[in-house]
Amino acid sequence: MKPALLAATMLVAASSAHAQNAAPTPTIPATGQPVTAAMPTPTPPVAITAAPALTMPVVRHRLKPLSPAVKRVRTANREATLEPQARAFVNAAQVYPFSDGALYRLYAAPELVSDIALQAGETIISVAAGDTARWTVGDTVSGTGDAKRVHILVKPFIAGLTTNLVITTDRRTYHLQLESTLTTAMSALSWTYPQDELLAIKRAADQQRVATPVASGLEVEQLNFSYAITGDNPLWRPLRAFDDGRQTFIEFPPSLAVGEAPPLFVIDAKGDAQLVNYRVSGRFYVVDRLFDAAELRLGEKKQAVVRITRGIDGRRQNRRRAS
Repeated sequence: MKPALLAATMLVAASSAHAQNAAPTPTIPATGQPVTAAMPTPTPPVAITAAPALTMPVVRHRLKPLSPAVKRVRTANREATLEPQARAFVNAAQVYPFSDGALYRLYAAPELVSDIALQAGETIISVAAGDTARWTVGDTVSGTGDAKRVHILVKPFIAGLTTNLVITTDRRTYHLQLESTLTTAMSALSWTYPQDELLAIKRAADQQRVATPVASGLEVEQLNFSYAITGDNPLWRPLRAFDDGRQTFIEFPPSLAVGEAPPLFVIDAKGDAQLVNYRVSGRFYVVDRLFDAAELRLGEKKQAVVRITRGIDGRRQNRRRAS
């Protein structure tokens, strides 16, 4: 073989072997077309690392101490609050003794109505609740005439609420502390009124005292009413004076019981005033002696003076009795 032909044959064989050993041409998966040099090389994915967590500085708020005034208010409210007592229940109704300025606790629950019953004959003026959005407050009445009573009805929407309730009437003011629980509610709440009971007892005693005779054994035909009452006109000015020959009786109006009683001075023949002993029986002064003139005096800077003088006819009548 000629040298030139041998060299060309060896070159073709080497090229074919190189082509078989070379890496396959990459292709596009979707189309199967070979990748050319003009196509962009895909960018390798960037590794994303989590950013370090930010730590916020802890801010500590210092609580402002309560002022002495606030402490006094809280202490007063706590000490004035009356809680339900087992011995004060009448069936399911709690009965509190009424006292001005006291706070009365009422426990209520959702879907249950609690009844606040006022005194019979009491007329309601206003009802004010601190939380009217989550508490229902209404009123109704029971009975007629003197037995008519006003009832305040309260109901919370949810448990865990606290508020207050103020009820004003023509007689007094009620202050209540309301608290809602999950299932426990007071069915009814009312009051006793010790002051009214004391006044009723005193009024009955006064009526009995007025009905009691000022003295026993008095005969109307033997009484001497010849007394003149002159001088100032205070509220306690006597209505009349009379005697039975031994004792002198001075009758006052009912206003004497609500004011200061004036002392009694007997005027002697020289015109001097001497304090005399007497006793009070209802609306009467009872003096265990007779006198011609006496004065009732009351006051310091501007003294009220009422003079009581026995008439001439009375003196003559008493002399005949003595004889």
